[in-house]
Amino acid sequence: MEFTTGGRLEVRITPSDVGERVSVRSLTGAGERRGRFTDTLGILTSWNGGVLGITRRDGKHVEIQEASMVAGKVVPRTPARRRGIPAADVAEVVAVAARGWPPAESRRLGGWTLRAAGGFTARANSVLPSADPGLPLDDALAEVAAWYAERGLPARIQVAAEEHALLERELRERGWTAERPAVVRVGALAPLADREPDTRVLLHREPDARWISLYHRADGGGLTEAAREVLGGGPSVWFATVPDDRETNGTPAAIGRCVVDGRWAGFAGVEVASAHRRQGLARAVMAELARAALAEGASAAYLQVERDNAPARALYDTLGFADHHAYHYLRAPQD
Repeated sequence: MEFTTGGRLEVRITPSDVGERVSVRSLTGAGERRGRFTDTLGILTSWNGGVLGITRRDGKHVEIQEASMVAGKVVPRTPARRRGIPAADVAEVVAVAARGWPPAESRRLGGWTLRAAGGFTARANSVLPSADPGLPLDDALAEVAAWYAERGLPARIQVAAEEHALLERELRERGWTAERPAVVRVGALAPLADREPDTRVLLHREPDARWISLYHRADGGGLTEAAREVLGGGPSVWFATVPDDRETNGTPAAIGRCVVDGRWAGFAGVEVASAHRRQGLARAVMAELARAALAEGASAAYLQVERDNAPARALYDTLGFADHHAYHYLRAPQD
């Protein structure tokens, strides 16, 4: 990170830059014989009492003493593009991911979208705060609480780490708590399909009983109508199944889901039965789904994974995916 002008370190940010993306260099270990420089990049969410609050792209909140800051500047919100990784800002990926996992019912509140699907996944049962709600925040939160209470659901708001950093600060001050941290990852689509076609993988347009039998979110072997609406919703949805002919109950060896939306293909529900793991079936499923998405004109891929799911992250690393942004949910305080 370049902080200098004429070879001198400069602090070029002030409290008026709260809400901007900044890069700050600070001196740590100042009490030691030799301090160390630390660089922090993220949204400046606060600057009070001589302390800066910065929310990083991975969702971690960092506090920096103003006295320890040796350089700082405002930087563009969209980071430089990495080779082989689709270029897209957070707002674009958040929007396409929401279209690919649509709720059974929704309501607009200014620039917010309230989503519900009978409790099937937090994504389909939370507020997507893409813009201003059109009301004072406390009034908007009251509307949110009432709408979800009518449906017997907790009030949740989905926040992207940097994109909604200021909103998160406001919600946390009101007692909302964070849960279910996840990461959206993106990658090029074509390399996923760069292998011989695998005839074991069957593609279909609906989540049939065989597919559902392996899906970990199915309750007692079935899905509610709202859950089916979510899974089958989206611009163009494909399901993949690898049958297991040895199983008499019809449970497949592997499954997956992909939704195609313009240049994007979103992957979800990629699961492999325990008896068939480490046989490359997850790769085979994603390859055939990618082939279908390429035929519809898609070129970029995205998926969402829990932050602590190390095996899944390792698999997606080998398939060329990279972290795009972190997100989590903020849940309203309980009465």
